[in-house]
Amino acid sequence: MIEIFKADPAFEAGSVAVCDWPLCQLRLQDDARFPWLVLIPRRAGLREIDDLTPAERAVLMEEVVRAGDLVRSLGEAAGRPVQKLNVAALGNVTAQLHIHVVGRRPDDGLWPDPVWGRGAAVACGADGLQAAISRLRLSADAGV
Repeated sequence: MIEIFKADPAFEAGSVAVCDWPLCQLRLQDDARFPWLVLIPRRAGLREIDDLTPAERAVLMEEVVRAGDLVRSLGEAAGRPVQKLNVAALGNVTAQLHIHVVGRRPDDGLWPDPVWGRGAAVACGADGLQAAISRLRLSADAGV
């Protein structure tokens, strides 16, 4: 029996699917405090990066770099240029393999601490989410 990829329900609660790349589903985290994307490899049953083949790991790294470019673009659009990217595959709460790509600034309120598990998310709002999703889709289609 072939397992079909499905994002863990926890992702549906806190993020919005933007598009599918060759390996990953790209999601926008609904937290206005940070430009924040999540990459979820579209393979069933993955928990760790080493569950991917070597070729898939190479694609994942390229998609992380590409997501970093998009995070920087979101920061620029919001007038808060990203000064540091935080990239992590934690999985302590949601075991499904996923990679966070978060834009950070020394004035972001949590600097220099990690963002995970710190403070409540601030919802982007429907207009903010739609604007970010539109920007991301245009940029993703343009190869940014």
